[in-house]
Amino acid sequence: MKQIFRFLTIALIGFLVISCEKDEDQAVINETTTGKLSADKSAVILNELTANDAAISFTWTKPTFNIAVVSTQQIEFGIKGDNFKKSATVDFANDATSGAITHAAMNAAMFSIGATADAVNDIEARLKTSVGAAAFYSNVLALKVTPYTPNPDLVYPKINVPGGYAGAAGYATWNPANSPNLFSPEKNDKYRGFILISSLTGENGQYKFAINQDWPGNKGDDGTNTGKLVGDGANIKAPAIGTYYIKVDWAANTYSSVLANFGVIGDATPTGWGSDTDFVYNPATKTYVINSIALNNTGVFKFRANDDWAMKFQPKKDDQTLVSGKAVQSYFSAENTVDGDPNYKVSEAGNYKIELDLHNSAFYKLTVTKL
Repeated sequence: MKQIFRFLTIALIGFLVISCEKDEDQAVINETTTGKLSADKSAVILNELTANDAAISFTWTKPTFNIAVVSTQQIEFGIKGDNFKKSATVDFANDATSGAITHAAMNAAMFSIGATADAVNDIEARLKTSVGAAAFYSNVLALKVTPYTPNPDLVYPKINVPGGYAGAAGYATWNPANSPNLFSPEKNDKYRGFILISSLTGENGQYKFAINQDWPGNKGDDGTNTGKLVGDGANIKAPAIGTYYIKVDWAANTYSSVLANFGVIGDATPTGWGSDTDFVYNPATKTYVINSIALNNTGVFKFRANDDWAMKFQPKKDDQTLVSGKAVQSYFSAENTVDGDPNYKVSEAGNYKIELDLHNSAFYKLTVTKL
């Protein structure tokens, strides 16, 4: 009987221990007071020239909880009406109750959530307090924010293409810190872009790939000339003079290059759809230029490579009327960024200078200027 009683006692104690553990697991964190957020202004015009200065300052009262917790805090931004489905955050110290956000940091946040550059955007901001996986939010502030177009050279990852060709293209010869770059618009270790080979004499038509604007970690051909890279490999040799569209998968150690010599074509040009007017590279501006061409305002035009239709520069979706002297982003059909087959046009007939800036594959830039 004593033995049975002892077994029952042990079982009861075990049950109570398990029950207590379950009660502890079920402890719930609740806010006892909600965080409150305020700002020193309700409208912000961001400026790249003052990138490191404070653009807006926030002050907040942290939320309190029913149990002692260690929390982190951020200011979260979203487009008005989107309910923060796509948001960006700026971190602050755990013990802070106020803080400023610079023009650069604020602009990066706006860029991340899809705010329109150079226009007033209705933005919402709130204090986000995180306790483990749980998040608690303050009141929502309404802001009007005018972002600037971020410099794509600073936003996107890049690798360098030093080589013997670079001096004639307006850069320095065999200098990773002063060479054309290939950018990764998707930030996924896959890079692309254009370089100009103007001579094949000696090392003039040769290049390699570097990273961090220096030689350590550089890659070249593995010696088979089949598009495979190895660390500190052989120089890559261009087979012909011209502009090359290059793609590099840095992680997979592969590359490809294809000739892409561009011209303008369309019924807005003197030669219509029958032939192209070719661009000429200007090493002083590092852009491709047609210094003067007559364009009518009844037709349209686009830019294609190698007198063929496989590679074209076009608007993103719909036909676009260009404003004289105002640069716009152009899209490369070979990168699957173009919807349909749209064209460019001008509102006024006359002679124009056309300039294509292809130095950054994250933001190809087109400018037409009436002469």
